[in-house]
This record gives sequence, C-alpha cells and structure tokens, in this order.
Amino acid sequence: MSRIQRAILSVTDKTGLVDFARRLSALGIELISTGGTAKLLRDSGITVRDISDLTGFPEMLDGRVKTLHPKVHGGILHRREDPNHVAAVKEHGIQPIDMVVVNLYAFEKTAAKPGVAFEELIENIDIGGPSMIRSAAKNFQDVAIVTSPADYGAIAAELEHEKGKLSKETKWRLAQKAFATTAAYDSAIASTLEQISPEKMQRESSFPNTLRFSFHKTLDLRYGENPHQKAAMYSDGSGAGVANARQLQGKELSYNNIVDLQAAWDLAQEFDEPVVAIIKHTNPCGTATGKTLAEAYKRALECDPVSAFGGVIGVNRPVDAGAAEEMHKLFLEVIAAPGFDEAAKAKFASKKNLRLVEVKAADQKWILKNVSGGMLVQDADVRPLQDADLRVVTKRPPTPEEMRALLFAWKVCKHVKSNAIVYAREGQTVGVGAGQMSRVDSAKIGAMKAQLPLKGTVVASDAFFPFPDGVEEIAKAGATAVIQPGGSQRDPEVIGAADRLGLAMVFTGVRHFRH
Repeated sequence: MSRIQRAILSVTDKTGLVDFARRLSALGIELISTGGTAKLLRDSGITVRDISDLTGFPEMLDGRVKTLHPKVHGGILHRREDPNHVAAVKEHGIQPIDMVVVNLYAFEKTAAKPGVAFEELIENIDIGGPSMIRSAAKNFQDVAIVTSPADYGAIAAELEHEKGKLSKETKWRLAQKAFATTAAYDSAIASTLEQISPEKMQRESSFPNTLRFSFHKTLDLRYGENPHQKAAMYSDGSGAGVANARQLQGKELSYNNIVDLQAAWDLAQEFDEPVVAIIKHTNPCGTATGKTLAEAYKRALECDPVSAFGGVIGVNRPVDAGAAEEMHKLFLEVIAAPGFDEAAKAKFASKKNLRLVEVKAADQKWILKNVSGGMLVQDADVRPLQDADLRVVTKRPPTPEEMRALLFAWKVCKHVKSNAIVYAREGQTVGVGAGQMSRVDSAKIGAMKAQLPLKGTVVASDAFFPFPDGVEEIAKAGATAVIQPGGSQRDPEVIGAADRLGLAMVFTGVRHFRH
C-alpha cells in the first residue's frame, strides 16, 4: 500500500466535500481542483491547486475541456510498478495522481425536469468526469476513485487510521462502484436520447426499442412483503419521488410501508386544496379535503377509523402543529408529506417508531410491472378529467353540490384497487369498496364499511357497470348520483335503472382500472 499524495476533486454534488477535503489536506495530500469546486474549497480556507496549473493549459470551451489532458490521465493511468510507465511519466513531467474524487453532471435530474430544453439536456452530458472515473477505476491498484459523498467519511477515517493509505480491498470496492456509476450514467443518457426526435428537438411519445434501466441501491430492507422474502430499495438518481425521500424519524421503513407510502403520496397529489389520504394495504380507507390539514385529517378519519389504525398517511402540504396534534392521537406507521414544521416534529418526537418522510414530487412517466421473462410498461395514469369528458346521461342532471362530490369521488376512485366503488360527499369519502371480483360486491362492501350516513352520498366507479344491479345497490344504500366511464353494451339498461331510481348519472369516457 502506497501513501496517497495527490488528489483531484471535481464534483457537481458538493455535499460533504468541504469537510472531506479538509481531512485530506490535514493528511498532507495535495488537492487539485476545477471551476466551482476549487472556488468552494478556497472560499472555505482550504489550499487547492488549479487543474490548469497541473496541465499547463487553461480550461476552455465553457469548461467542456479541462481534465481531458495527458497530464491528468497519464498521472492517473500509469502503473507504479511498471518501470516503463514510471520512466514515461517522468520524461513528460507528469505527476502521479493517487485519488480521484468525481461525481457527474446531474443528467438524470435534468432529464426529469418537465419541458427541459434540448440544449440544456445535451450540456448536462458529462465527458471529462466519466473519463477520469474510468481511468482511475481501471488503475484501481494504484488509484482510489471516489464517486459518492456517502463514502467520504469511511475513506477519510481509513486514511487517518492508516497514515494516508487505503487498502486494496477498499480501492477495489470503490472501482466496482465507479464502473456501476458510469454504466448507469451512460444508460440514462442512451435511454433518454432514444426518445428524442432530433428534427423536432422534443421527446417522442413512443416507447424505446431497447428499455434500459439503471438504479443504485439506497436501502436494504428488513424483508419483503413477507419475512421469508429479502428486499431492497433502489433509486433512479433523480432526487425526487418516494425512492429518494428523506426519513426524518422513526424505525426503518419496511417493503410494505414503502408500497403504502407511494399509494398515499400519489392520492394526495391529485388535489390542490389541503387533503389527507389514509392508506391501508394500498387502498384508501379515508380521504378528505379541508380548509386546514387538521380538518382534512379529522374528516378522513371519520370514514373508517378502525381500518385507519396502523395506516399510512399522505398529504400535499407541510404538516403543521394543528395537524400533528390530531394525527398524534392515533397509531400510524408512516406520514408522507412535502415537509414538517418544527412544531410538528416536536409533537411527533415522542412517537419513536412513527416514520416521518419528506417527499419531493416526481414526474412519474411510466409504470412497470414484472412478468415472467420480461416486463410490462405503460404510461402513468395521469390524464386529468376535462369538462369536455363529462356527459350527463340521465333525465336528471346532478346538482352543483352533487357534481363537486362526484369529481372528488372520481379522483379517489382512481387510487382504489379494481373493482372500485367509492361513496362520498363533497370533500369526504364515506365508504370504499375495493378489489372485489364483481362490481356489485364492491358496491355492497363500500356501503357496509360506511361509518357515516350514506343517504345523499354520491358514488364513483372506476369502470362501467356491466349490469343494472350495481346501480340498484348504490341507490338502496342512499346514493343520489353516480360517475362512471360508461361503455358497456348494457349502458341503456343501466341508465334506465338510474332514471327509474331518480339518480343522476355522469359518464366520463375514461376508465381507471388499478390492478
């Protein structure tokens, strides 16, 4: 093991860099850096040498060319035990580089931005970074390649303990991670560019001929859906969505927690007004809006307080003290929110096992499902309902109050497992029938589950009623209006039953199966 004497630092993600660089410098390691990284280090009082001083050539082309130079790659790639390599670098005045600290332009985050310009996308393709990473990883026997801020602490500690040296095992582990990093990066670029028309300079809607995915593991889970199944969570690197959420407190998330967390988060994002979705086994057992989150929570809980016990909550506003005061009264597994204010965090602090998770909204483009031997891919079900979609098909149109309740119920119904029936009032679910083999059974179960009065409620159905019996069942329960896609061969019979029973019925022409 030879001592690390010189390191290049050139990073986009500057998390933890200053502390890491300070610890390297304290060990007598010379630091060489580029652009914004060098400025950050100097501003933090750390001595750093410019890359142009090493190469004898200025950075150029708006930073496109700065590390693509023999004095960089020669310093990284030469084998220290090879006399010819040592003689060559000495002849050309190339100084050895023993550590490379690099992370790449945030291509995945840029590609995930809605409406990102083609030029911005192309400019976020890193060239020098992957080149240095591959050079250092190839020569891992002599050079340490550091690609993740998560490794800074352990590497600095080993260097300090071993007087500036890293073991071959550590260098090999870092090289493996480095090659995985560049593979993922190239895969993300290839997959994104394959979907772009160079003529139109915009993304095409068709699916790529070759589907490439590359994710990095963020979390080993205790187990999967059941204790005998192993599980882990992987991130797409975008920094958004459930896989990249930040857990503020509580015991580690389980596989089932994360699945329910996603369901809760997705439902909450359907609404602009304050909303609370309480999820159990991926189905909403209560959803409501309110003037405040506290009011929305209390109304959501009224729907099914028994099922809500041990549930997962999703909201679309930062959780405040008022909401925390109410939520604190019930045993909950997870609360997913865009944020938590200090008063809310203080209130929840006594519930050591309750997971508080901050989620940054993500633009989910595709839904994937494993099948044996392959993968199913579909567009995410994000089509908003338009006024033009709505068609009153009964003699009686819904009242304005009924229409508001129908549109609320329709948003919730989209997130209930098929066959799905949702009884609701304006801004509040009353009964949810989920996952049944027949629609009429879902109608019966939704009514049976109701804890609040059903008289005067409205109903949403995720797909058409194949027979009049479903409409007859919801009318018997006390519903006065129904929203459904329509499209059954027996639509005239179903509409006739609604007219006979005095129900208002609205067709959407849009189906929301959720299997």
